[in-house]
Amino acid sequence: MSPFPYKFIAIEGNIGTGKTTICNKLQAEFECDLILEQFTDNPFLPFFYKDPDRYGFPVELFFMTERYKQLSNYFAKPDIFSPQIFSDYFFMKTLLFAGNNLKDEEYRLFRRLFGIMNKEFPKPDIIFYLHRPIDRLVENIKIRSRDMESDISKDYLLNIQNAYMEYFKNIVEFPVVILEIDDMDFVNNDADFELIVEHFQKKYAPGLTHISLKV
Repeated sequence: MSPFPYKFIAIEGNIGTGKTTICNKLQAEFECDLILEQFTDNPFLPFFYKDPDRYGFPVELFFMTERYKQLSNYFAKPDIFSPQIFSDYFFMKTLLFAGNNLKDEEYRLFRRLFGIMNKEFPKPDIIFYLHRPIDRLVENIKIRSRDMESDISKDYLLNIQNAYMEYFKNIVEFPVVILEIDDMDFVNNDADFELIVEHFQKKYAPGLTHISLKV
């Protein structure tokens, strides 16, 4: 019997939250399927952080087509024997980032393309959004030392966070759980990881739930 009440679980969060890391830890412990975003393959991303006005459209278009291809390939031949699917993104993040990064005319075109692609695969059964303070995100980004992320500003991170929060307010068809994890270290502290997993294993009502795990 599965330890999780939902099959398709999306782990979301701002840049530097640790969503990919926790998905990998979940896969190692529970042998679930993983859908992980291959963001390092985006050739426009290093240029975008230096000149977002110029490279916003190509960077978002590349992300959208790659996410679309990855999700389409997976759900075309899903493993029916796998009790769980954990993903470190959900497709709607494509539109949330685009709304923050594109000019008006670019966004209108992008939204039309997104509307066509978004009909092809299922929505998550639940989204867990890992929330950390902006200052903590900046620390995490510095620690992992990716050159292309060195120009990410606090204002940019705050705008992305606000885009997520505005979107989550309107979801009513499936659960969205915001977990305030603050300075929790689920990489090196087993107790922190187990506490988060306990919340992944609960059932939630559709709509938005806010839970503080601050230590």
